[in-house]
Order: sequence, then C-alpha cells, then structure tokens
Amino acid sequence: MRGAMMWKEYLINFVNQNRGKSLGCAIGLLFALFVLLIGFFKTIFILICSYIGYYIGRKIDNNEDLSEFFGNLLFSKWK
Repeated sequence: MRGAMMWKEYLINFVNQNRGKSLGCAIGLLFALFVLLIGFFKTIFILICSYIGYYIGRKIDNNEDLSEFFGNLLFSKWK
C-alpha cells in the first residue's frame, strides 16, 4: 500500500511541475483515442466545433458583441 501512495505523490508532483507537458500528453492521448474510435475526419470535425464553441463562449464571458461576429459570418457574401 505504501508503494501506491508514493506513486500517487510522485505523479501529482510531476503534473504540478510540468503542467504544459502533462496537458499536452493528455490532449494527445485523447486525440489518438478519438481517431482510433471514430476516425480522423470526425475527430477533426469535433475539434473544430469545440473551438467554435470555445470562441463564442470566450466572447460571451468577456461581454463582447456577438452580432458583429455572426453578421460577418452569415452576411459577408451579400455586402
């Protein structure tokens, strides 16, 4: 039982000291898992949709005007 506690402490310490590497590793692992389970292009589509959701959410959090964003996106062909 003591060995498991040491590994847990080591892992927590490693993640805290290397947040970027740990996050990158986790994202890479998830990406690989999604590619294997649902395919490359479906995974890319999910990533694009997630980024669009993040972008819109960031605009809302910063109290920015979304009408300009949607206006450019939807009506740019008719200007």
